Amino acid sequence: MAEGLDPRTTELVGVAAAIAGHCQPCFDFHYKKALELGVSPDEIRAAVALARAVRGAGDRHMDEHANRRMAPPVSAP
Repeated sequence: MAEGLDPRTTELVGVAAAIAGHCQPCFDFHYKKALELGVSPDEIRAAVALARAVRGAGDRHMDEHANRRMAPPVSAP
């Protein structure tokens, strides 16, 4: 268990981290543990939705960063 977090919260964080980290075995592990601890499917869906939103913003910002780096240099007039 993560220090300072109750087991249910730990598993919800694990579910969200698995989504953000694209780790299917991690997701399966934390999903099962969360259900065993009484976390509802709706609570798990909420954690997944939040992780997707965070992951999506990070992916978008990384794409923008890469595009800026790869842009041809601007010539001075």
